[in-house]
Amino acid sequence: MIILNSTKIRIFIVSITLLLFTLVMYGCGSQATDEKYLEGDARDRSNPLFGESIFGEGGLQLFGGDSVWGDDNQGSGIGVNSFLWRASLDAMSFMPLSSADPFGGVIITEWFGPPDVEGERFKMTVYILGRVLRADALKVSLFRQIKSQSGDWADAKVSPETITNLENRILERARQLKTVQADN
Repeated sequence: MIILNSTKIRIFIVSITLLLFTLVMYGCGSQATDEKYLEGDARDRSNPLFGESIFGEGGLQLFGGDSVWGDDNQGSGIGVNSFLWRASLDAMSFMPLSSADPFGGVIITEWFGPPDVEGERFKMTVYILGRVLRADALKVSLFRQIKSQSGDWADAKVSPETITNLENRILERARQLKTVQADN
């Protein structure tokens, strides 16, 4: 019977651990060279990677102001397109606001019941998804509830056309605001 020394066992365990660690790390790497990252200044406009960032084109701007990349003509002070932001607030002005986050681009209203309709209420959330005035930079979620006979509120379906109409109204107002600013 072979009796192993505890020192030999420790050396064996450490060797196996290092071997496994080396194999795992080798498996995590890439065999191909990554030519995407070029030498030089990333802010150089001649660089093909100009504007590429984990935060999207133009990078991350926290406090507005003039962009390092030039005048983006989107307004300053908020993290999303200012025209979409103001147009969304205009479109939702008849509903009480619950929350408005200009840096995250989220506007949430409280439940609102139209005065001419008894037993129905709505809640709206607008997501502004970018700094560019485009249709895909806006998403509207509308929630509708109807009061049951027992007095409880139950969720009801909202027509997709209603949501599309709201989005179009906001986009149209944003275009108007941009045109007025361009004229001044």
